[in-house]
Amino acid sequence: MHRFREKYGIVLGVVRKTNMKSKKLRLKNRKGPLDGTQFLTHLNTTYNKLHKAYENAFWKSYMGDHSVDKKMQSAMEVRDEFRANADLKAETDQLITVSKGTIKARLKLWSHFFSLYQAPAHAATIKAKAGELDAKILAIQTSRKEGYTDPHIGKFLEASRNRMRFIMRTNPDESVRKACFDALESLPLETIDEYLEVIKLRNEYARALGFSDFYEYKARIDEDMSKEELFSIFEDIYQKTKYALADIRKLEESRPGLRKPWNFGYMMTGDFTKEEDQYFSFGDALERWGESFAALGVGFKGGSVTLDLIDRKGKHDNGFCHYPTLVTYKAGKRHPAACNIASNAVLGQIGGGMRETEVLFHEAGHAADRLNSMQPDACINHEYPPSTVSWAETHSMFMDTIFSSIEWKTRYAANERGETYPFELFKRRATAVYPLRPLGLMYIIFVVFFEKEVYETKDLNKDKLLEIARRLARKYLDYSEDTLNILNLPHLYSWESSAYYHGYGLAELGVHQWRAYFVKKYGYIVDNPKVGRELTKIWSYAMFYPAKKLVRMATGKPLSADAFIRNVTRSLPDIIRNAENSIARMKKVPRYAQKIDLDGKIRLVHGTKKIADNSRGFEAMAKKYRAWLKTITS
Repeated sequence: MHRFREKYGIVLGVVRKTNMKSKKLRLKNRKGPLDGTQFLTHLNTTYNKLHKAYENAFWKSYMGDHSVDKKMQSAMEVRDEFRANADLKAETDQLITVSKGTIKARLKLWSHFFSLYQAPAHAATIKAKAGELDAKILAIQTSRKEGYTDPHIGKFLEASRNRMRFIMRTNPDESVRKACFDALESLPLETIDEYLEVIKLRNEYARALGFSDFYEYKARIDEDMSKEELFSIFEDIYQKTKYALADIRKLEESRPGLRKPWNFGYMMTGDFTKEEDQYFSFGDALERWGESFAALGVGFKGGSVTLDLIDRKGKHDNGFCHYPTLVTYKAGKRHPAACNIASNAVLGQIGGGMRETEVLFHEAGHAADRLNSMQPDACINHEYPPSTVSWAETHSMFMDTIFSSIEWKTRYAANERGETYPFELFKRRATAVYPLRPLGLMYIIFVVFFEKEVYETKDLNKDKLLEIARRLARKYLDYSEDTLNILNLPHLYSWESSAYYHGYGLAELGVHQWRAYFVKKYGYIVDNPKVGRELTKIWSYAMFYPAKKLVRMATGKPLSADAFIRNVTRSLPDIIRNAENSIARMKKVPRYAQKIDLDGKIRLVHGTKKIADNSRGFEAMAKKYRAWLKTITS
C-alpha cells in the first residue's frame, strides 16, 4: 500500500492540485496503514471532488461559457488520471484479500471500476489531445453563425440547427424546407478536418489498450459486449424490419417527393404536428410533467435539480442530464445528489411544445434514476462506466413512452379551451404513420453502423467519410437524395457520447420489454404508483449489479428484441383496439389531486439567470416560469 501513499498521500480525501502544467494529482501525506473502511472513505471523497470539478466546468461550457474550456479539460484529465491509476487498483485488490462482507463487496466494485480505465501512460496523452479537439469543435459549433437563405427574399435568416430541423418538419413551403436542408448539409464541413483527426486519435488510444479500434473499446467498456455480439443484434432487427422501406417507396407513388430528405418528416407527420400543437403548450409542460411523476410516486430522494430549457446561441445543441454531485454517505448518513438538465425549447415553433415536453420527461427520467441511488460508492453512482448507456437510457426512454402513450395524452394533453387530445386524431395519425412503425430503430441502426465503419476504415479521409455517410443514409433511410445530416449529430463529437448510440437501441428493446412486463402484471402504467415503486426500487441499486442482471431483475427476463419486434409489427386494427382498451382502463384510475411534491429542490434557470424554484411549491414555480416565458415571447 506504500506505493499509493508515496505518490498520492491521503488526508481525509482532500484533493490539492499543485502542478497545473503536469496535471498530476497530489494529496497530503498520511502515515500508517489503511483498513478497507478508511480506504473506501478516501476513494469516495476524492473521486466525488474530482467528478464535481469536471462536471461544474462541463455545465458552464455546454451552456455557452467557453472561458472555462481549459479548466474543464484540465479537470477531466485529473479525474481520468485517478480512474486510470494502477496503484489505486493494486491497493484496492490487496485490501480485498483481507476484507470481509460488505466492505469486501464494495472494494470489488472499485476494483472493477479501476479495471475499466487502466491505460498505458502514453495513452493519456493521446486522450488529452483528443479532448482538446473535442473542445475546439464544440467552440466552433456553438459560436458560428447558423441559418438559411430565404428562397423568396434572398435574405439570410439566423436560425439554430434545432430551429431549422423544426422548420423542415412543419413548414408547408418546400422551398423553405429545402433551404434549411441545404444549410444543415454545409455545417458539418466546417469541422470535418478536426473530426477526422479526432477519429484517428480515438483509434490510437483504443489500440494502445489492445482493442482493434475505438468502437470495440467503447462496446466493451460501455456495454461489456463485443462488436460482433452488438451488431448482430442490430443486423437482425434491420433484416426483420427493412421491408417497411419498400412500403414507403410504394407510398411515394401517391405522395410525389415523399422520399426527399427535406420533405419526408413534413409529408409524413407535418400536418399532424400542426394539429397536435394546440394540446402541448410548453407553458404547461412543467405541471404536466410534475403531476405525472407525482402520480407515479417517483421523485428525487431529497436531491437538487437545475433545469435550463430554452434554446439560445452558444448553448450545446442537445438535451442532456449530468450529475455534478453524487449520492454520498458520511457516518452512515445518506447525502442526496444533484443534477443539471439541459434542453433546447424553440419557443413559438410549431411542434416545439410537444417535443420539449418529451425531452423533459426523458431527462427527468435520468435524474430520477441516479438521484434515487441508495449506494454509498461514487464509482457506481455516476453516468460513466461501469454504468452502461443502454441501462441509463432505458429509464429515460421508459418515461418517454409514458408521455407518448395515448392514455397519457387523453388524460393530460389539453388545449386552451380545456379540450383533451382527441382519440379521433390518434386514429388518423396512427393510420397515416403506420408504414413507419417498423422503422422505429432504423435511424439508430444507421448511426451505429456509420460509426462502426468510420472507426474501421483504414486511411480515413474526407472523401471516404462523406462517401460512408451518404451510402449508409441511402441504405438505412432510403431517401431519394443524398444527405450528410448524420454529421450534425452532436454525439459524434464528444469522447463520452461517441460510439455509444447503440445504447439507445438496446434501451429501446429494454423499454418494450419493461412495458410488456408492467402491462401484464398491473394492466396499466400511467399514474400507477405500483409501477413507481418498482422503478424506485430498481433505481436504488444504481450500478451495484451488472446491467444484464438489472434488466432481468426489472423485467423478469434477459434482454431481447422479442417485445420490440412484436410491437412494431402489430396490425393497425390491433393498435387501435389496444389504445381503446388502455383509455377505458384509465377511466377507472382517479386523477392525481394532491400538491405536486417530487421530493427535491428544483430550480429553473436561463444561463446564469435564475427564473424560478419550488421553495414555495411546485405549482407556484410552474406559474412563475410560465409568466417568464410570456415575457421572452411577447
